[in-house]
Amino acid sequence: MGDSPAPLYARVKQMITQQIDSGNWPPHYRVPSESELVSQLGFSRMTINRALREMTADGLLVRMQGVGTFVAEPKSQSALFEVHNIADEIASRGHRHTCQVIVLEEEAAGSERALALDMREGQKVFHSLIVHYENDIPVQIEDRFVNALVAPEYLKQDFTLQTPYAYLNQVAPLTEGEHVVEAILAEPSECKLLQIEKGEPCLLIRRRTWSGRQPVTAARLIHPGSRHSLEGRFHK
Repeated sequence: MGDSPAPLYARVKQMITQQIDSGNWPPHYRVPSESELVSQLGFSRMTINRALREMTADGLLVRMQGVGTFVAEPKSQSALFEVHNIADEIASRGHRHTCQVIVLEEEAAGSERALALDMREGQKVFHSLIVHYENDIPVQIEDRFVNALVAPEYLKQDFTLQTPYAYLNQVAPLTEGEHVVEAILAEPSECKLLQIEKGEPCLLIRRRTWSGRQPVTAARLIHPGSRHSLEGRFHK
């Protein structure tokens, strides 16, 4: 016995997907109506309706009541928060990025760092603490721990010329990232670095990144709440 043929609605979905993938039907293209598809493809209205409903549920099509069905924007491959180079973000606003390197040293991984970087306790990690400025106003503390095996030359870099993100993306290109976002009250030492009042709310992003299967870095990014907002775009 050979394979049974695909259900008719699945064949309709395949035909529509081919039109989208080929570029014949670009994003926002108005898909022919159900009655037009019935006459064009020769399938029943029930079959066409099911195909369109399923493709809408999958996010490939958008149906607007009384207006029609349209090809959806392609879904972003990234999570809600993409990983960006802060120097590029600041430059994109037409502003000047500078930074101050507070700490750049080797440490033995404690239990928390070892767990975050999937290594044994006591293994060598590199620690950098950098304050980033936008037009001379501090906008981020970057407290970063780096897997020394992945970036052995990390401590030799001048991070006033190139951010850790840019350097690490060269030596261990980012393939995966994880973000955890919290609202915190900054420690007194952090308030001093950010030039904010004690008790000012801050946004903390805990970020871990991987290159392939290898954990590369675990960072705490602290932003004054009054100087930072998070933006993300997502699709239903």
